[in-house]
Amino acid sequence: MPTLNEIRSTFLNFFDRNDHEVVDSSPLVPRNDPTLMFTNSGMVQFKNLFTGVEHRDYKRATTSQKCVRAGGKHNDLDNVGYTARHHTFFEMLGNFSFGDYFKEQAIPYAWDLLTKDFGLDKSKLLVTVYHKDDEAAEIWKKYAGLPDDRIIRIATDDNFWSMGATGPCGPCTEIFYDHGPDIWGGPPGSAEEDGDRFIEIWNLVFMQNERFEDGSMIELEMQSIDTGMGLERIGALLQGKHDNYDTDLMRSLIEASAHATNQDPDGPGNVHHRVIADHLRSTSFLIADGVLPSNEGRGYVLRRIMRRAMRHAHLLGAKDPVMHRLVPALVAQMGQAFPELGRAQPLIEETLELEETRFKQTLDRGLKLLDEELQDLPEAEALPGETAFKLYDTYGFPLDLTQDALREKGREVDVAGFDAAMAEQKAKARAAWAGSGEAADSTLWFELADTHGTTDFLGYDTEKAEGQIVALVREGAAVASATAGETVQIVLNQTPFYAESGGQVGDTGQLRTQSGTARITDTKKLAGVFVHFAEVTEGEISPGSAAELEVDHARRSAIRANHSATHLLHEALRNALGDHVAQRGSLNAEDRLRFDFSHAKALSPDELSRVESEVNTYIRQNAPVETRIMTPDDARALGAQALFGEKYGDEVRVVSMGREEGSGKGGDGATYSIELCGGTHVRQTGDIGLFVTLGDSASSAGVRRIEALTGAAAFDYLSQQDHRLAETALALKAQPADVPERVRSLLEERKALSNEVAQLRRDLAMAGGAGQSDAAAPRDIGGIAFIAQVLNGVSGKDLPPLIDEHKAKLGSGAVLLIADTGGKAAVAAGVTKDLTERVSAVDLVRAAVAELGGKGGGGRPDMAQGGGADAANADSAIKAAEQVLGG
Repeated sequence: MPTLNEIRSTFLNFFDRNDHEVVDSSPLVPRNDPTLMFTNSGMVQFKNLFTGVEHRDYKRATTSQKCVRAGGKHNDLDNVGYTARHHTFFEMLGNFSFGDYFKEQAIPYAWDLLTKDFGLDKSKLLVTVYHKDDEAAEIWKKYAGLPDDRIIRIATDDNFWSMGATGPCGPCTEIFYDHGPDIWGGPPGSAEEDGDRFIEIWNLVFMQNERFEDGSMIELEMQSIDTGMGLERIGALLQGKHDNYDTDLMRSLIEASAHATNQDPDGPGNVHHRVIADHLRSTSFLIADGVLPSNEGRGYVLRRIMRRAMRHAHLLGAKDPVMHRLVPALVAQMGQAFPELGRAQPLIEETLELEETRFKQTLDRGLKLLDEELQDLPEAEALPGETAFKLYDTYGFPLDLTQDALREKGREVDVAGFDAAMAEQKAKARAAWAGSGEAADSTLWFELADTHGTTDFLGYDTEKAEGQIVALVREGAAVASATAGETVQIVLNQTPFYAESGGQVGDTGQLRTQSGTARITDTKKLAGVFVHFAEVTEGEISPGSAAELEVDHARRSAIRANHSATHLLHEALRNALGDHVAQRGSLNAEDRLRFDFSHAKALSPDELSRVESEVNTYIRQNAPVETRIMTPDDARALGAQALFGEKYGDEVRVVSMGREEGSGKGGDGATYSIELCGGTHVRQTGDIGLFVTLGDSASSAGVRRIEALTGAAAFDYLSQQDHRLAETALALKAQPADVPERVRSLLEERKALSNEVAQLRRDLAMAGGAGQSDAAAPRDIGGIAFIAQVLNGVSGKDLPPLIDEHKAKLGSGAVLLIADTGGKAAVAAGVTKDLTERVSAVDLVRAAVAELGGKGGGGRPDMAQGGGADAANADSAIKAAEQVLGG
């Protein structure tokens, strides 16, 4: 029985032998189709080749494309786990021809692969064709020898594909497998076609026409082939299964779920395991492709899938997060075919664990509320929409999660009521926002843009220019002039000042007119208008005046260096950590840079050093920094990195820098960094001067942050570090090179001395000397041997080991120790194991803490700790503990 991995390889190898380029799966975030939430078919990455917009060095290709359908019109989420063939994640096997071969080769390729390489019984196969496609029907009849009754003509759109209302389109032929009369269902086109006897396994699209708005069609000059066969479907068939979830790959994930939850994989919780197995794949692949959970867009869909899986784990009785523990099983199954999974494994595991930890609290509260509402609801009545909205708004339960939870109880949700509650909340939010200062300002900037047009930016080519003041704004209203000492917002027809965008701060500088001068303190872009925040320093300025504009050169130069350095840093991080690294935010200021990126754990010193070294290597290369304007599709075809979630217009600015050397990923002479970017940059990488990292820290879940310096700031930092090292070496009477070893030696010495002092304190306390209270002798309180003692010169952390020593000497009893730490009190209590059912150390501590001016305290029944503000009440605290013991 072939595994799914072997079936994938057989498919790709077949077309490789037949001169097809084996192309890697494109990411799940489409690079060339902003209309799609996720890549949902094999042809997405080739869309521009079919339309002729893009050309590559091959005319036929084959792929195993990873796909997700969980949002928008392609949404299978609700059915996953309950049916045999619905998934949120699936692989689409496909072969493609871009004006090379057509039906006369595509059909034989499909037939030969299925019947020879895969060995399917020819008598079990039948096909559909578009009812007017005599050519395809004749090829099936002639090449495959299929009789007319196994070539079914379909007159509907089921067998006619189109890219949209207009554009490329054409007939298709679908291949079906007959599972036999033991399974209910009829052939395609019949009244029983929805049954499971005849299962579609492959669809071949013949892209031969172009359709226009009036419905007319002409033949395309370049006729192409686009096919798709689900790996899971053909895998189930070749493994003798009738359910995709019984294939080797899915079965291994189901068994991993069963092991992690300690539940039978085929027991009552079978559906839960199926959901978890499917959702594990989609969430892991999405995270590996740079999507992280959020409250909007793709991140929101990811969060919905994650939470649905986590609810099913909860229904299996899982008390702790489960999903992250299943990632190794997925990587073992699919990591070889998709190496990005292995590279991103730490990020995937951390993201899943953090999300599930947070959601379990939400889930417990939400399900409790849901159960309470259902108790008062008549049987079979739909859950009111207002309640479903409360679950969403208060507890973060998406509507589909509530529907999924109710499905198992045979109930539905009043969706219309939910929508009405949602609309009402949005209306209230709009009413609260309308008329605010921010809204008024927004309207003003749009009006200025409509009246005067947007601002032309000249700053890529110059730092000095002339412009005309078109408006002055103060406190949200246009004004006729501004005089010395006044602050004002200036709008010009054109400017060299860069407006804050893409992490780069806005420019500062000077504006001069014949009648006055202003200092520009910041520049922002609002509604397409560059707004210059300014303070008038001399005379008066007014709209209509010509102005000389000059950007602060030194500041702009430092900002440029930092911005270019972030591009080099981004690429160095991808090389060091893996392709899952994606920009999550940045700051490019004059004094520093900050770069946030997706990665699950802190960088090791070696990784950080490698990144820093690689950036400096390309700085020293002093390669030119090139900029080009092109379409977003052309830019991505070059391999340009784009900020995830950023919207791009018809044209983008592509910034390239550095040349690969040796046998690196790009080969000799390949461009090192290519990114879509609207910021300002150095002319040569050497203009950055020097790059120094200040460290790596956590920014948010699954996101790390590196801060760094460049140029003069980096040199000054290193100089100061060198000076500090020299001072330290002098104080230690050591050479600078010997400072680390000398410091380690002193720290070990200090640790040994601290331990020795702590032990002496404990010994002294146990002996009752050096001013300690003399209450260390055990007393009988309520039949329990009790030691209570107030200690001086002992820290709170010294108390637990002292408690343990007293308990060991007592054999059976309770201990309360209060350390006077400069007026404040640290408290610890201990109870021997044989007495913890009679009295708890937590109760002793809490009673004592209350007398010492503190609150709470906690721990285990045999050991607890707390603290208070007033050690002077130690005697009262001991009496309170005695009352607890005495009952």
